[in-house]
Parts: sequence; structure tokens; C-alpha cells
Amino acid sequence: MDFRKIQLPREIHTGEGVIEETGSICKDLMFKDKVLVVSGPNTLKIAGEKAIESLQNEDFDVETFIIDNASKSAVLEVQDASKDVSVVLGIGGGRVIDVAKLAATRNNIQFISAPTAASHDGIASPRASIKNEKGSVSLEAQSPIGVIADTEIISQAPFRLLAAGCGDIVSNYTAVLDWKLSYRLLNEYYSDSASALSLMTAKMTLESADAIKEGHVESAALVVKALISSGMAISIAGTSRPASGSEHKFSHALDIVAPKPALHGEQCGIGTIMMMYLHGGDWKYIRDTLRTIKAPTTARELKLDPECIIEALTMAHTIRRERYTILGDRGLTKEAAEELATATGVI
Repeated sequence: MDFRKIQLPREIHTGEGVIEETGSICKDLMFKDKVLVVSGPNTLKIAGEKAIESLQNEDFDVETFIIDNASKSAVLEVQDASKDVSVVLGIGGGRVIDVAKLAATRNNIQFISAPTAASHDGIASPRASIKNEKGSVSLEAQSPIGVIADTEIISQAPFRLLAAGCGDIVSNYTAVLDWKLSYRLLNEYYSDSASALSLMTAKMTLESADAIKEGHVESAALVVKALISSGMAISIAGTSRPASGSEHKFSHALDIVAPKPALHGEQCGIGTIMMMYLHGGDWKYIRDTLRTIKAPTTARELKLDPECIIEALTMAHTIRRERYTILGDRGLTKEAAEELATATGVI
């Protein structure tokens, strides 16, 4: 008999000032004694210090660990620092959350995600993106037991991060199309419920594009809830398939070839425009909605040379070869890649 486990966050707390409830949230979740707060140099000041004060008010013994990047060495250092704590809290951006999540998973310790920006769906997903010599690799991890998303703090983050988060959500459209394609051609496992949640999340976000504005708490709340839903779709599926397809392959290829890659969600958004074109879908709607959100839709807006886009397109099929997508096994020729990027206005 085939058994599957679905791991979802037990509690999700969103709202203005909710970071100041961190101590009582951890107490309600039955954690005791020592906790480890993992943060970045800036995010410690923005949110970490408030969380630490709240934890100390509830008599927790708090240790702090500051990281600068999402590297293998950072994961090992946090693993070492978290051996005797009851819970690890990742308070910061995507790098902080990914490192804290993976270190907690490897130590078999619970993890709480407290994002300071809504830039990608790692906030609540059972995956962690860690840098290596070839760019970055997506690794399996446990879902957070709790999410503390302070919408006031998230709304004050650079708007570019929120727009990137929208790009990551939009990519659910082509990710699900790729997954269905693999299901039909290769009989790959497919989940209707995970796909439905993923697509509903993307549809609601795109339909609310006009309401996503800089500095608005409501905009931050809308995007962060969508990213949490997207992460939960991954948990339900037991694979990142509902939120990661050919557009993510393109983004990971860009990470390798570009001298200075853009944000993950920005690259995925542009990847979605082009992959939707290949699928024969309404790529113009994707492009126009991203423009409404003020997310980039061209190589120039990404500050990338057109040659980087073409090279990434031609090598994208080699990323995670076991994951079949619209790019097929042979990928795109240079001529086809150039034609695709030109037809969609990316270059």
C-alpha cells in the first residue's frame, strides 16, 4: 500500500505588529527553554529584535545567529548552533528562512518562518534553496510548524521584493501545465487538489494586480497569503511540481550564466511569459499583469544582456533533467530561443 504524508504549518499568524506576539505564539506551540533566532544583519534590526524581546518576556532563553548568505557552510554553522534548542526561528528574507529551515530539518527540530519580505514561496514550503558552485539547488526540508508574517514589516520592504513574489506566484500557471504534460506523456504522479490550490492562488493574485501597490499593508497581506498558499500546494503534492516547472528551469539556468542574476521571482516571471508562449497559452495576459504590478518583463529591466537570456533558454532543459516540461529532452536551439525571446518582447 502506498502511504503519503502531508506536512503543513500548524499555525499561520499574519497582520500588523504580529512579530511582537512571537513569544506567546511559541509558548502556545508548547516550546520551552532555549530557542535559536536566525536572522540577517539588517533583518535583525527590522524584526529580529522585536521577536527576541517578545521571546524573553515569555522567559525563553534566546540565542542569535546572523547569516549573510544561503550557503552550505551557513547551513552547517546553524546546524551546529541549534543542536540543543527546542525551535529554530528564521526571521528575515529568503536566504535566512532557507538556511534556518534546512538546518532545523537536519537536526530534527521544529522551525518557525518569520518573513520580512514576500519575495518567494519558500515562506511555507517544504523546500530550501541553497547556493552551490553551480548556482543554487532546491533541497527537501520540513514545512514550518508556524508562520509569523508581520504585514507592516513586509509592506516596508523594497517594493521590488513584493513584485518578485508576484512573479513567483504567476509561475504556478506554467508549472501546472508542465506537470499535466508530464502526467499525460510519462504517467508522472499528478495531484488535482495541489494543482487546483496552486492555480487558484495564481488566478487570485493576477486578478488583484491593480491592488498591489508600494507601501500598502493590504498589498503585503495579499501577496504573503498567496505565497503561503503556494507553499502549501507543494506540501500537499509532496513535490514542488505545482509551483516549479520550465520557468524555474530557465531561472536556475540564468543563475548559472548571468554575471549578476536578478531576483528569483523576477526571473521566474519572465520565464513564465516565454513558457506560456510555448504552451500556446495567453502569454500576453501574464506579461501585461506583471507590468501592472511593476515587475520586470524584459531583459533590459532585469539588467541582463540578451545573450544571457538566449543561453539560459538553450540550457534550461538540462536543469533537473528528471523533471519533464514543455522544453522536452532536447531543449531549444539557439535560433528557436532567440525567436521565442523576440516574439514575447523579452529581448
